[in-house]
Amino acid sequence: VQLQASGGGLVQAGGSLRLSCSASGGTFNNYWLGWFRRAPGKEREFVAAISASGARTYYADSVKGRFTISRDNAKNTVYLQIDNLKPEDTAVYYCAASYGPRWPPATPNEYDYWGQGTQVTVSS
Repeated sequence: VQLQASGGGLVQAGGSLRLSCSASGGTFNNYWLGWFRRAPGKEREFVAAISASGARTYYADSVKGRFTISRDNAKNTVYLQIDNLKPEDTAVYYCAASYGPRWPPATPNEYDYWGQGTQVTVSS
């Protein structure tokens, strides 16, 4: 499975972005999909995940209420809507796919495929 993330950019605090991650080379609706991020000088951090059908989602406490994960299985794409951006959201955002992570689906080692990342920079 190949994953391609896009949609990052430079935005002001309070703004919004929608990240996309397109998949190819596999059966998209067989996978859980997740978003992770790595801020400068910090370890990779879980952000959000969505089940294969889209019926279940899970978020890091730090992003609840501002981030929304969704997927369109017909387009082989997962999205991350980020609202009310904060400077601390500055990071490289990565999408990842898993055959079936243990609950909660927040552990990087549970994910089998990774995209290349897209940079989000939030100015204050």
